Amino acid sequence: MLRMNSVSKVYRTDTVETHALREFSLSVEEGEFVSVTGPSGSGKTTFLNIAGLLEELTDGSYELDGRDISSLNDRERSRVRNEKIGFIFQSFNLIPELDIFDNVDVPLRYRGLKSAERRRRVERCLELVGLASRMKHLPAQLSGGQQQRVAIARALAGEPRFLLADEPTGNLDTHMADSVMELLAEINAGGTTIIMVTHELTLADRAKRNIFVRDGNVSDGYGSDASPELHFASAANA
Repeated sequence: MLRMNSVSKVYRTDTVETHALREFSLSVEEGEFVSVTGPSGSGKTTFLNIAGLLEELTDGSYELDGRDISSLNDRERSRVRNEKIGFIFQSFNLIPELDIFDNVDVPLRYRGLKSAERRRRVERCLELVGLASRMKHLPAQLSGGQQQRVAIARALAGEPRFLLADEPTGNLDTHMADSVMELLAEINAGGTTIIMVTHELTLADRAKRNIFVRDGNVSDGYGSDASPELHFASAANA
């Protein structure tokens, strides 16, 4: 479903050249739940931004759902992003003045869906995350865990091919984080592909596969040169 082959990302200024990704190769199959961990500055966020078509790669190739993404223009990239990718952010990114229903509905309006279809999707997704009875509440009236569930519903309402989750439990306590992880596992069991960046190894281990990123490169598990203890220390200190 997702294929990156020898992807490089270089950030350049007049005096500095920073290599965020170096010959980065990764394949994710449909239906997988993959966690991505690694120390700060290892390239995790850059990978996520490129996977989500928020940034362009410098070199290499990227195929998404069988389509070469590397050569698309901005408009084509936006269309693919809107149709195939759902985003879940650490900070929820809910609009405080809108109730829960409208927060989930806003992205669907931009896609030009008819009102009846939007309502069907919003109600179905809020039911899925257990918040159907709260759809007229404002974000401030919900707990952090509930707000993250709204963010997940918003991502799912677009019926994406896969979800990109950036530290989805980073602002939550342990109980709420467990609840969100259980929900993500249920969503994955329903067939949605999930790629999750996290610093929490206990959460990463709940995914079906763990990717460890260091110095812009990727390896399965903890990496051939890193023990679990070193992996834990790197992530905890990031």
